[in-house]
Amino acid sequence: MARYQFKVEVEPAYLPDQSSPEQGQYAFSYTITVTNSGEVTAQLISRHWIITDAEGRIEEVKGLGVVGHQPLLQPGQSFRYTSGARLRTPNGTMHGSYFCVAEDGEKFDCEIAPFLLEDGSRRVLH
Repeated sequence: MARYQFKVEVEPAYLPDQSSPEQGQYAFSYTITVTNSGEVTAQLISRHWIITDAEGRIEEVKGLGVVGHQPLLQPGQSFRYTSGARLRTPNGTMHGSYFCVAEDGEKFDCEIAPFLLEDGSRRVLH
């Protein structure tokens, strides 16, 4: 087991009631569970997201914490939150990273693997 490590699980969902496909607006939620899978208590300090729609438009989002929190997680402890993103196409991807600091002062990044945002009824194939 790594000394400094967070595990990230993502559950994306399309939000048809908040979307207006005729106006090119597609809303998505994503629920994330962050678990400290390392050996040292650590705090999630900031986030960096790269959101790409089906036409290759990229939006970067950077900021402190997640949904107003900077959770301090002991080994094995999790923090779960839901947030959202809007695209101009029916699908796209998100990926990014969290910047974290362990209680002993060690700084580390937690990479978030790419995941799909898609309206299953409107798949755009390339």
